[in-house]
Amino acid sequence: MRGEDRESLWLMRRWDSEEGSASPLGATWVEEDQAYNFALFSRHATGVTLLLFRPEDWERPCHALALDPHRNKTEAVWHCRVPYAEARGAAFYGYRVVGPRRPSDGHRFDPDKLLLDPYARSVIFPPRFSRQAACRAGGNMGRAPVGLLPGREPSPRPVVPRPRHTSDTVIYELHVRGFTRRKCSGVSPEARGTYAGVVEKIPYLKDLGVTAVELLPTHQYDPQEGNYWGYMTLGFFAPHSAYAAGHGYGDEVAEFRWMVEELHRAGIEVLLDVVYNHTTEYDESGPTYSFRGIDNLSYYLLEEDRTRYRNDAGAGNVMHCAHDYVRKLIVDSMHYWVRDMGVDGFRFDLASLLTRNSDGSVNLEDPAIFAEIGSHSDIADTRLIAEAWDAASYQLGRSFPGATWLQWNGQYRDDLRAFLRGDKGMVDRVITRLYGSDDLFPDDLRHAYHAYQSVNYVTSHDGFCLADLVSYSQKRNEANGHGSADGTDHNLSWNCGWEGSHGAPPSVVALRKQQIRNFLCLLMLSNGIPMFCAGDEFMNTQEGNNNPYNQDNETTWLDWALLERNADLHRFVRLMIAFRKAHPSLCRSRFWRDDVRWYGVGPQVDRGQDSHSLAFFLQGASQGDRSLYVMVNAYWEALTFRIQEGKPEDWVRVVDTSLPSPSDIADPGQETALWSLNYTVAARSTVVLMER
Repeated sequence: MRGEDRESLWLMRRWDSEEGSASPLGATWVEEDQAYNFALFSRHATGVTLLLFRPEDWERPCHALALDPHRNKTEAVWHCRVPYAEARGAAFYGYRVVGPRRPSDGHRFDPDKLLLDPYARSVIFPPRFSRQAACRAGGNMGRAPVGLLPGREPSPRPVVPRPRHTSDTVIYELHVRGFTRRKCSGVSPEARGTYAGVVEKIPYLKDLGVTAVELLPTHQYDPQEGNYWGYMTLGFFAPHSAYAAGHGYGDEVAEFRWMVEELHRAGIEVLLDVVYNHTTEYDESGPTYSFRGIDNLSYYLLEEDRTRYRNDAGAGNVMHCAHDYVRKLIVDSMHYWVRDMGVDGFRFDLASLLTRNSDGSVNLEDPAIFAEIGSHSDIADTRLIAEAWDAASYQLGRSFPGATWLQWNGQYRDDLRAFLRGDKGMVDRVITRLYGSDDLFPDDLRHAYHAYQSVNYVTSHDGFCLADLVSYSQKRNEANGHGSADGTDHNLSWNCGWEGSHGAPPSVVALRKQQIRNFLCLLMLSNGIPMFCAGDEFMNTQEGNNNPYNQDNETTWLDWALLERNADLHRFVRLMIAFRKAHPSLCRSRFWRDDVRWYGVGPQVDRGQDSHSLAFFLQGASQGDRSLYVMVNAYWEALTFRIQEGKPEDWVRVVDTSLPSPSDIADPGQETALWSLNYTVAARSTVVLMER
């Protein structure tokens, strides 16, 4: 290095050592200076004060540093560096931010409020934490969430290789707490409802055969807000601390990372359901925890009068994703979860909100955030899954500007539900869904989408679970406290002749299991990536509540006692997953095209309004696979199908959902030979044949 270069580097280090660095944002440990660096974005603030706290005194900071804008500000970033000797004994930090309080201009600065760093890696709640104090005017010292100072040792990076799944991908959506909270989950008492509890359940996940878990939000949320699902984010970099089995400061970070590595050792991908579109600060009546008090006008989309928040998320506010520093916050957060925490992908709640311009209008041409995510080398190599709609915009399919992203296919959900409950005129639509939804994801010279971009599902956390879908024709949401006005009324459910999950006669229970087998069988036979909800494989019920977002109780905690009671259904799902994974011809990068031929009970598909049946032949040779023949009867009477391909001796039966276990699905090598090309498919059932 030349002398002048060394001198320039020395001067830069000296400036940083004295004034702090504007990058990276957040709090970081600087080993060479034995100091903490702090950097906070606020374009409209007129003053920023850093506050440090010791664990034994939440009311009075042990160190306060008012930042000089002529010394500690670069562009819109306020920054400083605090030597360890000055911060000795401190464990937590927060900010006071001064600026105009003019709601008519979009500014809601409050110098009395202690504010959380948006980049905090661990969020700490003091014993007297109070959401109400953050909602009221005046100070909230000792009652506000704060950030944990970073450790002085480098954070370990993931060392277990990431699993990669293609045609065998099966996604399992679960809630970290609800998955193992009950005693009957079988995990150790201290691990129930935690990241450690998920680790203890890995043998179950492997045996079931799922290849990816999609975790409902694990970003830190407000424990007093009442959203059990976690869809009201407080901190985009911090794992939710209540999901840690350990009770030390920052234990949740190490425990989350350990959970990811153990899932990776088992060959299971980890996908995070992330809520980058709104926060727990709600509307103008909500709490001032962080973004609102740091720079309201920059972080949030406001109505034209600027006194009110846009509410296209239905949750009180919408993040200003067209803003350069909000985009940076999102991309930095994703980078952290991939690089430091090891996750394999993200499912974006209400992803269509990322397309909003600064005036709230929709930009489907070139929203900058998609280019920034796609150009980031670490993030671009992960699974990106969109829920491509919100309260004001529906972008499912080619409309969504994330052209390479996967998408939750809500149309698949609705069409399968309607078809299997017996609605008219659904055959043509179901053929399109089984084929991979090429109407939504066209594979042509102009678009060139992939079939696997459709994430097919019948149930998710949002709406009826599968057992309730076949047990309730009406939602039962009274416990949520909204007069049962919450939750969708468009359930496309059918109770199989008896309303409710209790007291049903044996014939109804048998039909419900048969319908569940139909749903999961067709899900596993469809082109695209299948996803189902934890507990659906053993008929877990939420007693008809289709929106239990605030039910942190046995309504939402999986009842593992049902696993033994419904072992026959669990066996069917496990073998159906294994069957799908054994047949790569089902899930392809592209559509089935000439490898599929569609039939009905005879040689022609009846696509009329009164038709409730279809069949298809899927040739497997091009994929090095055996061919399949599938017959589906959603009619309420038995139908005799004429198999249109080959001779009887060419086929063996793998699945008949009308038969009792274990005849409903055969173990490999135990399939049933066919003796005729005529097969009577029972009412409301599915039959799968495999080439010998």
